[in-house]
Parts: sequence; C-alpha cells; structure tokens
Amino acid sequence: MQSTSESASASKGALWAGRVVSALVVAFMIFDGVTKVVKAQQVVEAPVRVGLPESTVFGIGAVLLVCTALHVIPKTSVLGAILLTGYLGGATAANVRAGSAVFNTIFPIIFSVLVLIGLFLREAACERLSHSAP
Repeated sequence: MQSTSESASASKGALWAGRVVSALVVAFMIFDGVTKVVKAQQVVEAPVRVGLPESTVFGIGAVLLVCTALHVIPKTSVLGAILLTGYLGGATAANVRAGSAVFNTIFPIIFSVLVLIGLFLREAACERLSHSAP
C-alpha cells in the first residue's frame, strides 16, 4: 500500500502533467479562436475549403473562445471540455465530409483526446490530493 506522502507526490505530478497538457491545448485554442475572430486570411480559407461559408468564421471563432474560457474556469472545466470535444467533433466531421487529408481529419481528434487527458489528470489528482490531506 502506498504511503500518504507517495500518493500525494504522485497526485501532484499528475496535477502538473494535466496542467501542462491543458495549457498547451488552451494556448492553441485561443490562438485558433482569435485568428478566426480577426479573420486571418489563411484561417478563413480553411473552413471555406471544407464547405463552410466565409460568413461563419467569426461565429465559429467566438464559440471556440467561449468554450475555451469555460474549460479554463475550474468550476466549469468539465462543461468546457465537453463543449470543446463537441466543437472538435464538428471539425472532424467537416473534414471527413470534404474528403480532407488524413492529418487534417485526425488533428481535431488528437486535440479532443488531449482536452480529456488534461482534464482527467487535473481532476483525478485534485480528488486524490483532497483525500490524502490530513
């Protein structure tokens, strides 16, 4: 059986691993959302290639930023993760429908998994730390 200090140390490691994974995902999502909101030319071209009208790019970016903000706030992080995986599922579906390259189709799936891994590590570590505290 693990001692309390070994369990707390492992939990802190998982907590930090979850924070790092989540921070990388959040940084990318913020970048992607902001570039959609400001309608950077390369970012506008990508949704158009998969069949979305150019007029939807701003709204898609705004939704992404709201979902990311919900994921960052601890009390709403689970809701934010659910919304982000839904958003990324839509990106996957759009790429499949358009017959995009395999990487373009797999990329949002990878990010969905990273969103969930980061959340799981943070939540599980917090739960273990709260139970191991004297």
